[in-house]
Amino acid sequence: MFLLFGTRAHRAVINVVSFVCGYCGVLAQQQVLKKSTKFTLFFVPLFPLAKSYANECTNCGGTTRLTATQVRHSMDWATPHASAD
Repeated sequence: MFLLFGTRAHRAVINVVSFVCGYCGVLAQQQVLKKSTKFTLFFVPLFPLAKSYANECTNCGGTTRLTATQVRHSMDWATPHASAD
């Protein structure tokens, strides 16, 4: 009998905000990303092993790690500003 198990990485865009990038200095959209690694059994993801958050510049691709608190703050900030666009 074969037992197929492993891990699978998943990346999801949580939010998009615009501000000046710390790497390239350009006012550009920044994607707030959630990266998670899940344990898989027979290619079915069962439970998460790790998760992290990052901010990625759409202009240069520069990435900065974020905390869960910073992600919640970006969501709170983007909600009222999204209706202004």
